[in-house]
Formats: sequence, structure tokens, C-alpha cells
Amino acid sequence: MIVSGTMTTLLINTIYRATEGEGVQLGSPQVFIRFQGCAIGCVNCDSKETWDFDVSKGLELETVLAKVDELANQGRWPLRRVSITGGDPLHPQHVPGLMELMIDLKLKGYWINLEAAGSRIVDDAFKAADFVSFDFKTPSTGVRTSHELLARFITDFGHKGQIKAVIADNADFGAAFEARRQIDEKIGPHPIPWVLTPCYSPGEKMPMKRFQEVTRLNEDWGAPFRVIGQQHKWLYGVDAKNV
Repeated sequence: MIVSGTMTTLLINTIYRATEGEGVQLGSPQVFIRFQGCAIGCVNCDSKETWDFDVSKGLELETVLAKVDELANQGRWPLRRVSITGGDPLHPQHVPGLMELMIDLKLKGYWINLEAAGSRIVDDAFKAADFVSFDFKTPSTGVRTSHELLARFITDFGHKGQIKAVIADNADFGAAFEARRQIDEKIGPHPIPWVLTPCYSPGEKMPMKRFQEVTRLNEDWGAPFRVIGQQHKWLYGVDAKNV
């Protein structure tokens, strides 16, 4: 967030209208607000253009809200769902502006999905959101998600969220399974959905064999997960943005 006088400016990569392509909210039309700036560094990230904290991407809060309203009202009936993603909207640099944005969106009557990278819990933001998608970073990402953080998320916010993991191979599946097993032992069984998303390799059009293998592994290991692919990539191709 950049503050100039009393004006709040957010670092925003793009704002667009699309249908959710991942997780248990799959198929839900909404307006996406994609923050610019992320310091997590997943090696298989498909939106590395959002990593830099580029001040040229600054938008005034009122401009962001106006764009959301414009996109939400393009159809015959307005959309009332907003998804906040990134980049990393929960990076400490973003949080003050994120909270102002979420408060104003709620005052306007929007339902808010918040995409969390699994690196931190921001209580006020998670309380303000209607739904939180919390990442579990698998070995192929090169990033580690703390099991303690996962357990805390499930305990405090599991009633309105999901845990989502990108799966590239058997090692990723095994890491997700072991994380769930350890957390089940620590806090007991929990109803929050754990979603596995088969990843795309560079240049790959459709990871059919990987999708089949992840589905088979899930069945063999007692079906602890929901396997949900990335619908937007099937519909528009792996290189399309803002869809």
C-alpha cells in the first residue's frame, strides 16, 4: 500500500471478470482483484509477472472499487462475488490497504473469497472474508507450509475455507497426505475440504496422465482429498490470462 496524504493506493496487477477455475468454488462467476507483489517465490508459479512490488501498478482505492462495480454490473444481473488474489495480497506491505478494500467491499454487499498463499494467517483479513482458500505448498513448489500454521487455520477458520495443493508427482501427493495425517492426529478429523490440483508442466496443454494418476492415488489412499483440475486452462488454454 502507498499512502499519499489521506489517499490510499493499492498495488494492483489487474481487475477482471471471470469464472472461478479452481477449488470447491469452481464455476462461480466473480470479479477478480489481483494484487501486484509477492515474495514467496514458488518455482512453478504461473503468474510470476505479479512478483515485483511495482509502484507503477498503484491504483487509488476508489478507482479499484469503481472498477469492481463496473465489471460486476456488465451483465443482465449484477455479480456479488469478489475474489482477492495475487501476487500475495497478505504480504505485510499490502495488508493495511487490503483491509480498507475488504471493509468497503463488504459495505457494498459483496461476498469475498480471499486467496492465501499458506505463508501466514492475518486474523482480521480472514475474519472479514466469507471464504478463504489456504495453500499447502508441496515439495515441487520449492516452498514449505508449516503444519502448525495449517492446524491453526483449520481450527480458527476451517468453517469457511479450503486447503489447496498443487500436485506434480508422487512426492507432492505423499507430502499432502502426510500433512493431513499429522494434522488429523493433532486436532482430530475435520470437515474442511483439502483440494488437490494436478499441475501443468511448461508447454503442456492438458496433464491428462497426471490427473489420472493423482485421482488413482487419492482412491488408493482412502480418498482424503478432492481432486479438482484447473477449468479455465481447459477452456482457454494454458497461456490465457484473466479468464
